[in-house]
Amino acid sequence: MRICGVELAANDAVICILNQEDSQFTLPDCRVKKLSLPKDHSRADLQQFQFAFEKLMSDYKVDKVAIKERLTKGKFAGGAVSFKLEATIQLLKDLEVVLIASTQIKSALKDNPLPITATDAGLKVFQENAFTTAYAAHMLA
Repeated sequence: MRICGVELAANDAVICILNQEDSQFTLPDCRVKKLSLPKDHSRADLQQFQFAFEKLMSDYKVDKVAIKERLTKGKFAGGAVSFKLEATIQLLKDLEVVLIASTQIKSALKDNPLPITATDAGLKVFQENAFTTAYAAHMLA
């Protein structure tokens, strides 16, 4: 199964695609590490983001998208734009999209520790949360 982990931060959707076959994990090379939305975005910008995200998932034959859930209240609450990005992703047809809470990720990592760090796997530092989200989604499936 191929899962795309997503962390939404500000105007960006940081992604990491993680494939699992016969208990082996692989990170397929991906042409992008994040998709961004312009700060002064319009309806057309949201549609372009949605099209680009859907095309990326189709090109890499992603079976499921796992989005790291953001808080709606408090000091670490997500911004309005990140919730727009989440809705845009959730509305994609023919693609399973799930939200995974931080507590679920911590629980999955406690039971099944990461076999390798994100940087050792060749990912950028900013992709670490997307990587752990994808890994947790595999463990929770």
